[in-house]
Amino acid sequence: MSTEDLFTMAQDFQKRRIMRRFSAVLHHRRSGFRANAMIVWKVPEDQSEEVGMKMAAHDAVTHCYERPTFPDWPYTHFTMVHATTAEGCEEINKEISEATGITERLVLYSTREYKKTRVRYFVPDYDDYLDTEQPDAVITA
Repeated sequence: MSTEDLFTMAQDFQKRRIMRRFSAVLHHRRSGFRANAMIVWKVPEDQSEEVGMKMAAHDAVTHCYERPTFPDWPYTHFTMVHATTAEGCEEINKEISEATGITERLVLYSTREYKKTRVRYFVPDYDDYLDTEQPDAVITA
């Protein structure tokens, strides 16, 4: 595929609202970010939205989710952070805690990565599939 064809396809995907943006993928371990931590937070329900937005706004947070609690698991918010060292992760942990006022949390460091892949949404025959199997499908962003 030529560069011109690639950009034409990219513009078509954006116009059809299949893709919002395109970006590069950084292999964080190869670039020096060897430490990562999932920090789980016990956030009061009435502060969930406000705290979640503050957490998500932190530059070092790559993932931020709210999830259900269970009787033996009170943590509602999950943030993933990356740093060059564990100490760097701890500093980020402290910054988020100070910014949100949330102090009840656990820091879970990765010890081994078994699998990490990106979700593959589109395959080469995706348009053919839609045309033949789902001709009335509506694609929304």
